[in-house]
Amino acid sequence: MGGEETGSGRLVDAVRAKDADAVRESLAAGADPDTVGPDGLPVLCAAVASYDAPVAEALVEAGADPDRALPDGTTPLERAVVGGSPAVFSAVLGTEPRLRLPEDARERLLALARRWYETGAAEELRRLTGARGPAETARVLDDDHDWVREVTLGGRTVRAGHGSVLSSLEWAFRILPPVDELIARAVREQDAAHVDWWAVRSVLAQRRSLETWTAVVAHRHHPSPLNRRFVLDYLRDRSFLRYHTNSAAYYDKKEGAFLADWAAAETDGEMLARVLDTYAQYSHPDQRAIGLRHAGHPDPRVRREVPWCLIDEDVALTAEAREALRTLTLDPDARVRLSACEACRYDEELAALLDDRVGEHTAGS
Repeated sequence: MGGEETGSGRLVDAVRAKDADAVRESLAAGADPDTVGPDGLPVLCAAVASYDAPVAEALVEAGADPDRALPDGTTPLERAVVGGSPAVFSAVLGTEPRLRLPEDARERLLALARRWYETGAAEELRRLTGARGPAETARVLDDDHDWVREVTLGGRTVRAGHGSVLSSLEWAFRILPPVDELIARAVREQDAAHVDWWAVRSVLAQRRSLETWTAVVAHRHHPSPLNRRFVLDYLRDRSFLRYHTNSAAYYDKKEGAFLADWAAAETDGEMLARVLDTYAQYSHPDQRAIGLRHAGHPDPRVRREVPWCLIDEDVALTAEAREALRTLTLDPDARVRLSACEACRYDEELAALLDDRVGEHTAGS
């Protein structure tokens, strides 16, 4: 008994300290992942409340119950939904939620996420706390890359990533909202680094039907540049996933042709640079010709992407492509030169030329 109490105490301390390694050590030593802390709640709730995704993940992986009924009638998973941190929610969601949770529990979670998203975090906090006045907000990283607003009012704090949570929940339960509705969620914050953008692009990349693909790429012609950029992010995600699908070859060819048409028609420099960057992830017969067409583009952002359209590890460089790359290594823009030099390393003749230049520079200095 004393050993169990000591192990539980160590686990509680490790959770409080936000020390995921110590949490795993305690769990490996036999601590109960559903250990109850001094507040009468399982330690998973403490990790949720402190937005500690690594600790929450360690607890759930070790068997902590995200669906455990709490004294107030909620569950740790419901608290993670309300908390609005996509990283914490993903850590707490657990395996096979569509099979694990009964229909009424799934509906309750969806309704909870949808209400917080549609009403807004500040308004929901006003409803819960009765507080008035403006909420305090701060922009925080929710994981290593994507940000979310942290909202504080009436002594309570949540993260306003409920659009991301809702999108992920819908996908976990295999509910397929219209594509336009999802993209509207993604662009609402007008920032590709927001958690809602990331969640929607991830979900749509996993929806592999032609109907979904067609609806997403139709946004290429949307008046908002954010919607057009979303299409490119979606295609980039698909480029990473396409080798793991049975329809990879079909979509690879279709997406390559789509991007080739876009690159040929795009007139905005910033957008064209993004198109070429994504296009270079695909193998398409017109890729080198399109790269050559834009090798002298006035926007350096475009010229930066050209070298990666010219290089094909399976096809030798033509004399025209080699000359274009050689010219780009002398470009007035430093980042264009760097991009061209990196690409030249894939061609023996150009790599030798660069080595000679380096040698001459070294000897001259």
